[in-house]
Amino acid sequence: MKRTGIFYGSTTGTTQSIAETLAGKLGIASCDVHDVSALTDEMVHKYDVLLMGTSTWGEGEVQDDWYLGLKKLKSIDLKGKVIALFGCGDAESYPDTFCDGIGVIYEDLHGSNCEFVGFVPDDDYHYISSIAVKNHYFVGLAIDEVNESHKTDERIDKWVEKIKPYCV
Repeated sequence: MKRTGIFYGSTTGTTQSIAETLAGKLGIASCDVHDVSALTDEMVHKYDVLLMGTSTWGEGEVQDDWYLGLKKLKSIDLKGKVIALFGCGDAESYPDTFCDGIGVIYEDLHGSNCEFVGFVPDDDYHYISSIAVKNHYFVGLAIDEVNESHKTDERIDKWVEKIKPYCV
């Protein structure tokens, strides 16, 4: 089995809750679920698969703890790592920056020789624009707990099935 770690940045607790839900559905132990503010080189090196989650703040920014987390990740050799992104946003209040946070992580790590998995079609979402969308696919799981919480469980379940082969 591939070793999978989950790293999240959460200010209000929503992204942390999603991270814990994903861990439960993928059978990932709670000791492998980490607040990104505690990220170290050693933590990254012990995992084959990294699930990374952030909420989107302000005008399309990552959650605050991700600034140092991304700086650290960019200094680490990610060759051979599989990365799957998940993020929370508010498509009604911020329709032009919906889930941009995962787009920021994707852009920052895109040239790092890692493999990104878990892209999600954008056809079931109502937003105006997002840097997290490439060719009509979100670069990871996009969650809108504010306006579409009734779709969260189904979206998580579909995404888990999509990334599960990379995690086992």
